[in-house]
Amino acid sequence: MYPKYLTFITWKEGRYYVSQCLNVDVSSFGNTYEKAVENLKEAVDLYLEDAPKDAMIEIKEPAISVREFQHA
Repeated sequence: MYPKYLTFITWKEGRYYVSQCLNVDVSSFGNTYEKAVENLKEAVDLYLEDAPKDAMIEIKEPAISVREFQHA
């Protein structure tokens, strides 16, 4: 059984908004925040049509952390 709610993150990348579902490895985009979320829901629905029952994980108490990392 799938969780009732999707946990996702949306950010602006160039002129598009990108939405990524944290419950499954699915993302989508749109010209507006609302369109990106709508497209994500459709993409997740399509993904789950053929996915195994344990494909979606429940995300409990998500937190977003922003940190600066330096790399070599």
